Amino acid sequence: MSETAAKAPRSTLGAADPNRWKALVFIALAQLMVVLDATIVNIALPSAQQDLGISDGNRQWVVTAYALAFGGLLLFGGRIADLWGRKRAFVVGLGGFAAASALGGAATNEAMMFGARALQGVFGALLAPAALSLLAVMFTDAKERAKAFGIYGAIAGGGGAVGLILGGFLTEYLDWRWTFFVNIPFAIVAAAGAWFVIREPEGGRNRSPLDIPGVILSTLGLVALVYGFTRAESDGWGDATTVGMFVASGVLLLAFVLVEAKVKAPLLPLRVVTERNRGGVYLSLGLAIIAMFGLFLFLTYYLQIVKGYSPVKTGFAFLPMIAGMITGSTQIGTRLMTRVAPRLLMGPGFLVAALGMLLLTQLEIGSSYAALLLPAMLLLGLGMGTAFMPAMSLATQGVEPQDSGVASAMVNTSQQVGGAIGTALLNTIAASATTAYVADHIAGATSRSQQQLVQLEGMVQGYASAIWFAVGILVVAAAIALTFVNAGRPGGATAASLEEGAEGEVPVPVVAH
Repeated sequence: MSETAAKAPRSTLGAADPNRWKALVFIALAQLMVVLDATIVNIALPSAQQDLGISDGNRQWVVTAYALAFGGLLLFGGRIADLWGRKRAFVVGLGGFAAASALGGAATNEAMMFGARALQGVFGALLAPAALSLLAVMFTDAKERAKAFGIYGAIAGGGGAVGLILGGFLTEYLDWRWTFFVNIPFAIVAAAGAWFVIREPEGGRNRSPLDIPGVILSTLGLVALVYGFTRAESDGWGDATTVGMFVASGVLLLAFVLVEAKVKAPLLPLRVVTERNRGGVYLSLGLAIIAMFGLFLFLTYYLQIVKGYSPVKTGFAFLPMIAGMITGSTQIGTRLMTRVAPRLLMGPGFLVAALGMLLLTQLEIGSSYAALLLPAMLLLGLGMGTAFMPAMSLATQGVEPQDSGVASAMVNTSQQVGGAIGTALLNTIAASATTAYVADHIAGATSRSQQQLVQLEGMVQGYASAIWFAVGILVVAAAIALTFVNAGRPGGATAASLEEGAEGEVPVPVVAH
């Protein structure tokens, strides 16, 4: 393509889809449903466990079955979206997710529940990459893309906290089964809207034969990795099965990379992840999610066990974080994305979130919600929202249309693996610190009430210790974003040529092969 064509405004290269903003509503609704599901079931888990007679040893499988299927099949789901077409994959994913949710809500025993959760993960792995890649191919104008990804980023970041509120309401006032049934209307509305409104741009499918060895190696490698971290949380890092899973994962994923470098039509073209901007986004986003997931867990326990909040009150306590994320994503990120380089939003965004996390290292039993938790959550939300928004956009920018599904899947994979690592790693750190604190102080506690106080103090000390690690992880995420991501603002090629592009012009994406 000539240099003139490459610098031409996007409007001269193809008319934008007139229904793109309507489509965004249904894509955002589907994304909200998937993100909600990551936390909404956690609130309902104690009630479901009691009703279905699930043992303490097996209850983790309600979460693990979903995580393994979702995390393991994401790359495959992204490739299917490229092969079938994103609209079809999106609608099929929604229909399957709704059916699996109905099965979970109607579960009469633990086997039925675990099966339903695994099915939700399978269809979620088809749905999530299709949703993000639809946005990537429908919104090509720089300013419109900024707004669309601002909304999507706010949902991706804040949806988990919304799940805590909704899960609390449904569990407390209706029944745990409604945490599953609530997905059905979401899915039906999103699928019907997508079917009638979304029109995929032509020529975006990847009709190459499916890379079967790549599918098998990536799925088994990611399942082993996610299961290794899940098992580490319950059985410890030195457990033989845990170590075996990590070794197997390393071998399988290394074999996957070697296969992808040689096959003619790879499942994951290495050009998607080796381009420095996208590589920087996947890595920094995964690290940020490690910090966030651990925090959601700690604050939920802190508010309910230490502070005695009800599930609904706990959910509402997270509202400032949601408000911060929406503001950071739709106001700060969207307004600045076409004016500054993405790294100047991502780096400072992660650092602001780290500052909020730093406040939470001061957590004590008697900490005031208004004086400590409220400002910390606002800073976390603002920082994460500001950073997530350009990260989501950049993760699929410059990718050829036929690779957009698998590039979108990499975003979800970094989030899913980050969530598994965050929950296991930070939980282990917190548990070790709690055990050490209790061992040092329990001898001086003579009465039962004093012993209970030491246990609570130990718990809070454990959370604070783990949050220090989360602060460090966010600082590393900021450093990676500032170092690796060198793309300029839309209209400029790199950070070095930031001032060159004309306002409102979007260069045609060029992928390095």
